[in-house]
Amino acid sequence: MAEHRKAHHSYVTKAKMVSRMKRIEGQIRGISRMIEEDVYCDDILHQFMSVESAIKGVKNILLEAHMKSCVVNQIQDGQLEVVDELLRTIAKINK
Repeated sequence: MAEHRKAHHSYVTKAKMVSRMKRIEGQIRGISRMIEEDVYCDDILHQFMSVESAIKGVKNILLEAHMKSCVVNQIQDGQLEVVDELLRTIAKINK
């Protein structure tokens, strides 16, 4: 059976990420409406850039929380392979 790991982030961190994701969901719905309503393309593109920036912000919050909790805990438990996992993830994020 595959191992199911869980994050152990603070309530504040989780609440911040969930709140931002709900705002992003609203922005995505707004973009869909803009497309349906034939809003000027440049205006829609600006909304896409806003969503991409918001997603980047949530990714950064999660990456920081992951490094400060999950990665540190695994290193303390002697699971040094987490460093290679993190490096692979950061490489993918930066593509």
